[in-house]
Amino acid sequence: MRAIILLPLILLDACNGADDTTGVSPDEAAQLNAAADMLDANATDAGAEPTAATE
Repeated sequence: MRAIILLPLILLDACNGADDTTGVSPDEAAQLNAAADMLDANATDAGAEPTAATE
């Protein structure tokens, strides 16, 4: 009977874990963050000229 009552709590605890299982190393994560920052900076650059669309 106790197991039925505790099962939802156990499952809820398993869902709230702070696991970082993204599959990338800390160095790779830093490189990805730097690339994302560069893309954000390029996207918001007011002086950037639009590029011609390729045909």
